[in-house]
Amino acid sequence: MAILSFIHWNVSPEIFSLGPIHVRWYGLLFAIGFLFGYNQGEKMFKWENIDPKWLESLFIYLIVATIIGARLGHVLFYGWDYYSQHPIEILYVWQGGLASHGGVLGIILAMFIWSMKVSKRSILWVLDRVVVPSVFVACLIRLGNLMNSEIYGMPTTLPWGFIFERNHETVAKHPTQIYESLSYLITFGVIYYMYWKTKAKDYLGLLIGVFFVMVFSARFLVEFIKEDQEAFEAGMTLNMGQLLSIPFIITGIVLIVLAIRRGPVVYQNQVSTMKK
Repeated sequence: MAILSFIHWNVSPEIFSLGPIHVRWYGLLFAIGFLFGYNQGEKMFKWENIDPKWLESLFIYLIVATIIGARLGHVLFYGWDYYSQHPIEILYVWQGGLASHGGVLGIILAMFIWSMKVSKRSILWVLDRVVVPSVFVACLIRLGNLMNSEIYGMPTTLPWGFIFERNHETVAKHPTQIYESLSYLITFGVIYYMYWKTKAKDYLGLLIGVFFVMVFSARFLVEFIKEDQEAFEAGMTLNMGQLLSIPFIITGIVLIVLAIRRGPVVYQNQVSTMKK
């Protein structure tokens, strides 16, 4: 009778198709995330009296950096043996294969370039604002992974275990996509509160530091019950996801300490409308 408590998951990753066009849950959630991010960006820039034209270029940088960074992260960190022999397939993004660590690195590089060319401010200033909606986007992306029946965990006897029938699984597995999604949602709540209800945004590097610590600590812990994504991870004490998370956690701690020691930094053309 215990098996009745498990969740039999057989959801199609496609919502509908029109000829060669296939609309998938993953892509829809990805798009919703970016629309949410743009909407939040408008509110934040208006709140801080920032030139709205900055947001347009920032949004383009973010989209391009996220896709390219996440794709190259997957290629370099998880599939280099294959893609080094099939380089043209690196461009086949529609076949899947995106790595969140690569996406974050891509965003950091893009924000560095954007800061030099557009805002002329510290890269930490833009990263502190980008992470507010970005962590919610990460939450939606993990739900997209759930709809694709991918990146799940090891066998479990817990009643909320998922039997991923589309992958011909016959035993319940940890729905690690949901675990990560919930952890990102909590992180979003914390960072959202810090930005809107405190003066945390004036401490350069504080919000991005909290993001790094919370997101990648959660990722590090969840990896212990997640199935290996690639064959080379078998037998590793710490898998690739955990090894890539450690530098981010350390960087986050350093950024938090430095932000607190440095104190608030308010740019001259930044008008605070926060109610006292």
